[in-house]
Amino acid sequence: MAVGTDSIWLRRYVTPDQPRLRLVCLPHAGGSAAFYHSWGHAFGSDVEVMAVRYPGRQERIAEALYTEMEPLADALTGELLPYTGIPLVLFGHSMGASLAYEVALRLQQRHGVRPGALLVSCRSAPHLLTPRGPFEDDDALIAEVRRLGGTDTRLLDDPDLRELVLPAIRADFSVVSGYAARPGVPVDCPVVGYVGDSDPAVGVDGVRGWARVAPAGFDLKVLSGGHFYLVDRRDELVADIRARLAAWR
Repeated sequence: MAVGTDSIWLRRYVTPDQPRLRLVCLPHAGGSAAFYHSWGHAFGSDVEVMAVRYPGRQERIAEALYTEMEPLADALTGELLPYTGIPLVLFGHSMGASLAYEVALRLQQRHGVRPGALLVSCRSAPHLLTPRGPFEDDDALIAEVRRLGGTDTRLLDDPDLRELVLPAIRADFSVVSGYAARPGVPVDCPVVGYVGDSDPAVGVDGVRGWARVAPAGFDLKVLSGGHFYLVDRRDELVADIRARLAAWR
């Protein structure tokens, strides 16, 4: 599987054909680019997947962590600019959805770049956010991570691995807790909201609220599962995104 590393921020899954669009995948709080590894070549030979690599984990373990949304969005937007010659579709899960939205705003407002689409998963619309935290200690933070579920919780069972991953989790939850509700600024592209029907953190109405910032069109897809429905329902989600990408020609 061909992987490109032109930017330390982006793990690129190079396509055999000239890509007609790029799907930028933004991980959840505490997550990494590896979360999207199985998506690398799942959307056809002309869709290049780029998984975002946040600082402070995996290849970037020694780098300083971001604890606020605005500088994180500024930095990522700058890294994406060289790739805007081909339409960018942004997919973000949980914290990654808010970050994708902020990147979309920066692209259109500061650089005159219209994203191809914004896909938001398990995150309430900007004007409906009710962030949890800050958490009083690591035990409370770990309890929240376990409540939400996901594959990352396995790392918390090993004391040595826990100390390795906790700094990134702390930083990301600081980003989330500091990103309070705000008036929703519309984006210039279609928006699709995804959510699990039994998500303990985000209700369907919260995701449906993205319609308010989507004058170019909004659609909602509810799948079976919780906050990490996209692990168990991976094939169903990928098929839905693949169909939408095929239609956006």
